[in-house]
Amino acid sequence: MKLDILTLPDKRLKTVAQPVEIFDNELKSLVKNMLETMYDAPGIGLAATQVDVHKQVVVIDVSEEKNQPLCLINAKIIKKGGQQISEEGCLSVPEIYAKVKRAEFIEVEAQNEQGEYFTLEADELLAICIQHELDHLIGIVFLDHLSPLKRKMALKKLEKDAR
Repeated sequence: MKLDILTLPDKRLKTVAQPVEIFDNELKSLVKNMLETMYDAPGIGLAATQVDVHKQVVVIDVSEEKNQPLCLINAKIIKKGGQQISEEGCLSVPEIYAKVKRAEFIEVEAQNEQGEYFTLEADELLAICIQHELDHLIGIVFLDHLSPLKRKMALKKLEKDAR
């Protein structure tokens, strides 16, 4: 089932997500629906916050074929290093792109849909995507990483496009 994606200036995007404590069929259904929504959008990542579910759940698929879905639950970045700047966009900030500075590589500890812990090392696009999606879970959109002037310009463009 496709879910509705919240877009700026919706205040619910600023909500801090809560840890997942119950790993049940409802959670599996949420993950399945989030993947369907992300693929349909089309996007390469989606945080539960973006679909108005305030739990620490993220789905990602950076593969060309869109056949390598990744689900991170209660994820935490435990190591990071280097720096990269790349252009980012966001399903919650349609048609706005900006250069954002992120860690070049990260190590993440997370749980899967069954609640099992795993560690993942990521670099390049996957590292960017994970950092971007985990930001959503703490109420940060990628525009928050921009200078005040660039952020203001992007928000003005959003308002204009909404009219």
